Amino acid sequence: MNPSRRKLLQCFGSAGLGLLAAGAPFRQIHDKEVSPMEQAPRRITLFLCGDVMTGRGIDQILPKPSAPHLYEPYVRNAKIYIKLAERLNGPIAQPADFSYIWGEALAELDRTGPDVRIVNLETAITTSDDYWPDKGINYRMHPANSPCLTAARIDCCVLANNHVIDWGYKGLAETLEVLQQASLKTAGAGRNSREAEAPAVMNLAGKGRVLVFGFGCDSSGIPTEWAAADDKPGVNRLPDLSSETCHRLRNRLRRIKQARDIVVASIHWGGNWGYAIPDQQRRFAHALIDEAGVDIVHGHSSHHPKAAEVYRGKLILYGCGDFINDYEGIEGYESYRGDLVLMYFATMNPADGTLSGLEMIPLHMRRFRLDRPSEKDFRWMRERLERESGKFGGAVEALDDRRLVLRWR
Repeated sequence: MNPSRRKLLQCFGSAGLGLLAAGAPFRQIHDKEVSPMEQAPRRITLFLCGDVMTGRGIDQILPKPSAPHLYEPYVRNAKIYIKLAERLNGPIAQPADFSYIWGEALAELDRTGPDVRIVNLETAITTSDDYWPDKGINYRMHPANSPCLTAARIDCCVLANNHVIDWGYKGLAETLEVLQQASLKTAGAGRNSREAEAPAVMNLAGKGRVLVFGFGCDSSGIPTEWAAADDKPGVNRLPDLSSETCHRLRNRLRRIKQARDIVVASIHWGGNWGYAIPDQQRRFAHALIDEAGVDIVHGHSSHHPKAAEVYRGKLILYGCGDFINDYEGIEGYESYRGDLVLMYFATMNPADGTLSGLEMIPLHMRRFRLDRPSEKDFRWMRERLERESGKFGGAVEALDDRRLVLRWR
């Protein structure tokens, strides 16, 4: 152990061990060791999370709710989801301001100051009443409530998912228009296949670019007919996870990627519950890195966080879990703790796209707001992530009483 690392352990004890767990080099500034996220100003930090579902009950507590009628088999009024949450955790003041739902996440975003903020937006933003028949669940947020996204200064909304066309193609068109007017980039859906396949491009002064490509899979419940075409709006739906599909993506992505670009492949895949990672998902993620030049695989669809893997220095998040939803008080699958969510902060080296460090911040959804978890819940999340990521050579340790870090070999 070099002297600076020994000094870190002597000065900070277990916190020092947590810093070492970040799996990346440290530097010393005025005799103070800092984590990868706090060092090297030329590095790029990305905030990523899973599904942001601001429809139904969430939409109803915001200043301008949509009409509450639903077409679900058992729930016909979106306000019922508010009642379920209040029955479990107490009253929710209404109308809530646009920043309310983010809760403590805003403080973490301010603390970290990520260069780019990426979410999977799993909600149509529309006044359309043209709900998709036989869909079962239809998520909608009123356009006047879109400031709830800008309240967290989101940069990119991935739309390649199984709810973005819940209110028809008119609803998709309005969603794209509202997000564009709010200066929010989109990826994974468009007015035709060219738009749906195009990346969201974030230019970072002096640091290069971040390119986000959105992809959706049938395993996440995206209807076949939602696939975009040359003359048809829709989502960028992958036909499968075969080597042939990866080969086609390789040609497209490598034509676009430039030096010092960070490429994110944001994929909506798999079912809602369970920790198992299908072999085809892992092979496809590895192939995207090996062949297509992808630097981060940002997986979502699962309602709870799944394993993270570092493969050849590149980050794979197999399932980020839900981040904001109205499931509070709904019974079933409690063992997965879907009420516990994660913020992911990935620090990258833009020169080669390798991962320098990954911090993860657990939060707890309560009264439709993200709060600090209890010590017990924090420990539960660490242990579960340690168990799952350990299957792929990773280790998860506590940096302090609110932050987790991933260590890898």
